[in-house]
Amino acid sequence: MRTRTLAAGLSAVALASVLAACGQAGSSGTHPTSSANASNASVPTCKPVAGDKLVVLEDDKKLQNADNVIPALNAKAVANDDAIIPLLDTVSAALDTPGLIALNKAVDVDRQTSAQAAKDFVDDHQLTAKDTSAGKGTKVTIGAANFSESATLANIYADVLKSAGYAPTVRDVGSRETYLKALENGQLTIVPEYTSTLTTFINAAQNGADSTSPASGDLDKTVAALTDLGKKVGLVFGKPAAAQDQNAYAVTTAFADKNGVKTLSDLASKCGGLILGGPPECTTRDYCQPGLEKVYGLQFASFKQLDTGGPLTKSALQKGQITIGLVFSSDGQLAASS
Repeated sequence: MRTRTLAAGLSAVALASVLAACGQAGSSGTHPTSSANASNASVPTCKPVAGDKLVVLEDDKKLQNADNVIPALNAKAVANDDAIIPLLDTVSAALDTPGLIALNKAVDVDRQTSAQAAKDFVDDHQLTAKDTSAGKGTKVTIGAANFSESATLANIYADVLKSAGYAPTVRDVGSRETYLKALENGQLTIVPEYTSTLTTFINAAQNGADSTSPASGDLDKTVAALTDLGKKVGLVFGKPAAAQDQNAYAVTTAFADKNGVKTLSDLASKCGGLILGGPPECTTRDYCQPGLEKVYGLQFASFKQLDTGGPLTKSALQKGQITIGLVFSSDGQLAASS
């Protein structure tokens, strides 16, 4: 995903509904909490249901910002190249969230290399270029951040560009703090990025860490803001993919089937007394417990301190120790357990 930390941003629509954080983070274990929304006071308590299979509930009120995969390019490097962005756009057109989950499963669960998973994706979606000489041997350096999803996306970009006659190289470039400077100064040509996370990052660099990010749950508005911010640092962007890697909330498929829930709104209307699992900061961050309570009216009986979308949270869901847990929407294990 974009990074292995949580984005603290909340969509503009949701933010207007969120008041001060309620609930206190404890040092460990399970902690009682309360839900301030009384409108759903009559809903029954729904106990956790253990099961190996996990499913993400749709964030139908857009609590989370839109963090779609998007190719970011150095503007000078591609200024006179009419082919490169349209080629990358073919990747975006083919990539949705289930596809991204499948790619992550191939690498993180099935232990394929990112290069092999990328080749299979390009072949399966017939993304090889029709014009094999468009690149004219132009050298292109594609940066891959320090997690497998980014490496796989970078290799997909490389395979598509190579098929069009470019000479791409994929470089492992570490964290955003490191690679964004390299992209801006032209050491890198392309990096696979994420709309809201990059918007927030560039905005903070330009306008200060305390400035309000223009990222939101509205993809079009977020991309427009990102495009404007990118111009100031010499970046341009291709089209965003439908695929998103963002904070998400999962239950077991057994729980979803038993209670007939597909969305977070469904959950709020049918179930109370929920046990929420996530990282310690979840009880005070707008994208997590406070937002779920204020935007959806979810009722939590307790909070269990676990990890950031990692094995502790997923294991607690599968064992029936929590009802709902914070995960990442493109986690390969979602495919492995479905």
